Formats: sequence, C-alpha cells, structure tokens
Amino acid sequence: MPRHLTHDLRNLLDRGRDRQLRLAVTGLSRAGKTAFLTSLVNQLRHAGIDARLDLLKSAREERLLGAQRISQPDLGIPRFPYDEAIASLESTPPRWPEPTRGISELRLQLRYKTRRVRGLLGDTATLTLDLIDYPGEWLLDLPLLEHDFLSWSESQLQRTGPERQRHAEAWRTAVARHRPDEEVDESRLAELADLYATSLRSAREAGFSHLQPGRFLLPGDLQGAPVLQFFPLPGVGEPDRRTLEALPAGSLYQTLKKRFRFYQQHVVKPFYREHFRRFDRQIVLVDVLGALNAGPERFEDLSEALATLMRSFDYGKRSLINRLFSPRIDRLAIAATKADHVTPDQHANLVALLESLLAEPIKDLRYADVPVRAFSLASIRATETREIETDGQRQPALRGHGLDGEPLLLYPGDVPDRLPEKEFWQRQGFDFTAFRPVPCRSQALPHIRMDAALEWLMGDKLR
Repeated sequence: MPRHLTHDLRNLLDRGRDRQLRLAVTGLSRAGKTAFLTSLVNQLRHAGIDARLDLLKSAREERLLGAQRISQPDLGIPRFPYDEAIASLESTPPRWPEPTRGISELRLQLRYKTRRVRGLLGDTATLTLDLIDYPGEWLLDLPLLEHDFLSWSESQLQRTGPERQRHAEAWRTAVARHRPDEEVDESRLAELADLYATSLRSAREAGFSHLQPGRFLLPGDLQGAPVLQFFPLPGVGEPDRRTLEALPAGSLYQTLKKRFRFYQQHVVKPFYREHFRRFDRQIVLVDVLGALNAGPERFEDLSEALATLMRSFDYGKRSLINRLFSPRIDRLAIAATKADHVTPDQHANLVALLESLLAEPIKDLRYADVPVRAFSLASIRATETREIETDGQRQPALRGHGLDGEPLLLYPGDVPDRLPEKEFWQRQGFDFTAFRPVPCRSQALPHIRMDAALEWLMGDKLR
C-alpha cells in the first residue's frame, strides 16, 4: 500500500478510536485567535508544572502529564507561529503577537494517565491534537455558494448602512461612471476592485464584521490574482436579468459574473472541501466588547456576521462509521474574549450578551442535540482586579498598562446582559480600553477560564 494511503488510514483509525482530535479555532478580526492558540499550547506544555488548570479534570487529578509539539501531517500548510508569539510576549516591553493572515496548523501529542475504576490511575495513553487556525472572514464566504452574481450584488448593496456607506464612497463614485454593457478595460477593472477591497478594509478598521468576500481582506497567496478582481455591481436587479445575460462575454457584467463564479468554484468550495469538513470540534471567538464599544450599527453588523458564520457549520453527533468516513463537528464552544478587560462582576453579563447575540443559532443547535456552551475568557490575562473608591463607595477596577505603556486604573463600565436597547446607546455607558500584555518569561501564561474551555473541548478525550 502506498505510504500516503497508509498514513491516511492510520489517521482515520485514530479518529475512530478517539486517539486523534482536530480542533478548529476561528474568529473575526481582532477576536484573539492568535492569543488563544498561543495560550492553549502554552498551558498544555506547562501542565503539571505551573499552569493553573483546575477546571480541566485530567489536570486537576494530576493525570495530564504534558504535551509536545510534533510534526504536522500536511507539510503544505503553514505552521502556526507559536515560537514567534511567545517571543513577542517575552519581549521588553511585551507585545501582543502578530495576527495570522491565513490558515495554519500545529500538532501536539498529549500524554495522560487513563482512569480505572474507583479512581485508580490506569495506563499511560496519548491523544494527538491537531490545532487548525483559520480566519472567520473565510467562513463568511461559504454563503456565497447560495448566490449567483446578480443576487449577491443585491444582497451586498442592500446591507450597507449609513456609517458603512461612508467607507465605500470612493468606490461607489468610481463604479457609477461605468455601465454593465461596456467593454472591460483590465487595468480599470483592477483599479475598481482595489477600491472595493480598500472600502472593506476601511470598514473592518472601523469595527465592521460582515464583509464579503473574505479573501479581499486576507488574500494570502491570491494577492493580485484576477480572481480577487470583482465587486458587486450597483444599479442592476432581478428585472434586468434577461438583458444582462444577453450581454457579450467581454462586457463588464459578464466579466464580473465569470470571476464571481470562479471565486465560488476555486476559492470557496476547496476551502470547505479540503479543510472545513475535516474538523471534529470548533471554538468560535467573538470580540463582543469591541463591538459594544463601537456603537449600534457595528454591533448589529457583528450580530449578522455571527449568524452567517454559524450557518456554515456541519454539526451532528457521530457514530464510529461517521467519525471514520464523514466527520462533522460534534461539539462547539463560543467564547467572548478579552474578559480581563472588564471587571469580574461583569463576566456573567458578558456570557449572557454573547448568548443573546447567538440566540437563534444556539436554539437550532440544541434542537439538533449538538452540545454547545458559551464562555467568557481571557486567553492571556493583561490586567489585575483592584478596588477604587468613587463617591464614598468602593467598586472593582482594573489595573494594567495601556498599549503605550501608560499605567491605568479604571472601571470600564457595565456590560448589558441582553441585546442593548436604544437607551444604552444614547448614554454609551461602556468604555472598552485596550491593555498590553504583562511581562511573562518562561512560565505558564496567566489566563481566565482557558481551563474551562479546554475541559469542554477535549476533556472527554482525556479519561
């Protein structure tokens, strides 16, 4: 039997016997994927030494012996830059790791003692943990498969609110000078596509999340390729379909339609086929605080983006046969990140707000009997909790350093425990402040509830 088939068969058997777990980590821009993966690897590497993992049962029972990095199976996928991330955190002054720009992987081998009856320790076992990091922006592209070019154009142009429109003004002005039936000028088409991509990047910098196509934001090895040179076409709709379809192949409409279809077939579908369908478990990281701080239009945009993202998953409980030949995600965690940027008394509200944002998708998952749990966590804790006196009363506060190194002691405000109403936005009682990481050298990274997330995502595999 050829070596690659032997390798694939071994992986299938390991998955069937619960000796291998493929954990996918995703989130939209600034959600903290790189910090989460760095902390996850760091905590498992320091298990049994100085990592605080009381909520991970195998660690609490002193059965988790540790983890080692081993060679990843797919040499064509970039390695997750763990060493570079740790170097950033250990620099002087410490810096947050650079975010990853595409898909990456890292493979760990965990060693643990199995449990026997009456709590006795059993044999030593191993679990191969494949960590897959991929941008949530790419997941937002999967619904493109439900559209043709015309319906996608309409959906994109209808979604744009007043604040979002400001970021697209230059592109809208430029594209308005062109007709669907005019002959395509390749250099001009590239300019218009670049203006559209620039409008998406500008919207992302302003805090918007529901942005398509996702590869325009994180092009990876497609940078400069014609497949990324298309855009929605204003001023056309369903009544124009017959006229538009009759246009010659070299027209603007037909060229954009062709590139949109190519993007569907050669960018979106391969990602789903080659990567997404192979995941066993999933955690979705959400920057709820950033959206809350940015205002109502951006918060609503995040809600729509998350609903779109959640529709992309193929969930379901898996029999042995399904695990071997048709894997589907069978456990999901959703996590509001940067919990250390609000005081501990607000953590419960943060979870409740996250669950409100995802109320409908969570109902669908629970109806399908798919395990899902919401968390608030800080992958790498950057603050300490203190008390301050305000108007004669003591209240909790955060102490840390701003990104510029300035010492800070503050109370950021109350997090609503449900979707904010108009009155909340009018008073805007929440002020999210970014902190830089604390100095940390050669020891386990401080965190909040990483152990709870690990127990949910893999604890049942370490029995």
